[in-house]
Amino acid sequence: MPPKTVLSVGQCRPDSAAIAHFLSTHFRANVLTADLPEAALKSLQNNVVDLVLINRQLDADGSSGLEILTTIRSGSTTADVPVMLVSNHAEWQQKAVEMGAVYGFGKAELNRPETRQKIAAVLEAP
Repeated sequence: MPPKTVLSVGQCRPDSAAIAHFLSTHFRANVLTADLPEAALKSLQNNVVDLVLINRQLDADGSSGLEILTTIRSGSTTADVPVMLVSNHAEWQQKAVEMGAVYGFGKAELNRPETRQKIAAVLEAP
């Protein structure tokens, strides 16, 4: 099976590195990054992406990750791409799920077994 590709959007540099390391170590995933919404959407247009991880609030400009989720869900070629919100706040996770995301995880939960299971459910699905 070829490696999966994950697009990580809006993380600060240390969190981006930690997420990329986690995904490459546990899932042999290729990780693409985007700092801003426009770059994320361009990356989705130009690559086959198996999972999108969106920071609740983008580090580069403070914009809302939920806005990117809305745009992804409304796109004809991106509507079915699995998306997870990266946030420690349960209420934001719930909002994202109501908008079509898969329940995500917080940065503080990155190395927990439950986080690996959540991501595996997407990346290791047939």
